[in-house]
Amino acid sequence: MDYKRILTVQDISCIGQCSLTVALPLLSACGIETAVLPSAVLSTHTGGFKGYTFRDLTEDMPAITDHWEKEKLYFDAVYTGYLGSARQIAYVRDIAKRLLKPGCPLIVDPAMADNGKLYPGFDSDFVESMKELVFGADYILPNITEASLLTGIEYRESYREDYIEKLLDALSASGGTVILTGVSYDPLSTGVAVRQSGKTDYYCHKKISQGCHGTGDVYASVFAGALTRGKSVTDAARIAADFTVACIENTVGDDTHRYGVKFEPCIGSLISALDD
Repeated sequence: MDYKRILTVQDISCIGQCSLTVALPLLSACGIETAVLPSAVLSTHTGGFKGYTFRDLTEDMPAITDHWEKEKLYFDAVYTGYLGSARQIAYVRDIAKRLLKPGCPLIVDPAMADNGKLYPGFDSDFVESMKELVFGADYILPNITEASLLTGIEYRESYREDYIEKLLDALSASGGTVILTGVSYDPLSTGVAVRQSGKTDYYCHKKISQGCHGTGDVYASVFAGALTRGKSVTDAARIAADFTVACIENTVGDDTHRYGVKFEPCIGSLISALDD
C-alpha cells in the first residue's frame, strides 16, 4: 500500500467526539498520514452543551496554506467537514487548487443541515457558497436534507426510490460521485445510495432507533480514509456504514455518554475490514 497524505479541514470540538477529534484518529487508523487544518476550536460541540467556548481560526487559514505551499507540502486527498462560514469555503477551494496533487480527489461532506433544517448559524447565502464547493468536488457525502438544499428539490421525510433517483441525478450533474447517506425505504433499515458514472448502488443495513452525535463525521472520515487507501467507492461506502453501525451499537444503553459514539473500541474492526 502506498503511503499517502490526506488533509482534513474542519473544527476541533475538544470534547464531543465529532469533527477533527473523530477524523484524525480514524483517518490514521486507515494507515494514512493525516494533516489537519482547524477551522475553529470549541470547548465542546454545540449539541446539548451550553456555555461552550468558541475561537474562530478563519484568519489563520491563508497563512497556513502559504507556508505549506512554500514548503512544497502537497496532498493525495483533501477532505472537508464542518465549515463555519462562506470565507472558509472559499479558502478550502483555494487550498484544493494549490495543494492537491494532480488527479487526486476533493472529498466534501457538506455538514450544514439535518432533519429538514439548517444547523444554527447557517443561512441561504451559506448554502449558495457550499454549492460552489460541492459541485466542484470529486466525491460528496450529503444527507437527504443537505441534498435537498443543494439541489432545490423539496425535502421529504417519506419518499420512494424515484425521489432518491431525482436527488442523485441533480447532485451528480457536474460529474462528481455522490454518496447519499440516511436513505431509508422502510422503518427497520437505512442505507447509502452511491451514484457513480450514471449507475446507482444501494447498500442497506439495519436502522438503530437511537440517534447519536457525530455519526456523520464517523461515516465521512472512514469513507475518506478507505477511499484514499485504495478501496473502491462502493467498498468504502460499505465499510464506513458497517463501522458507524458498530459504533452506535457500542454506545446504545450508556446514558452517561450523550455527546458522541464510543468509536475507539471499534477501531480494531475497522482495521480488519480494510485488510480484507
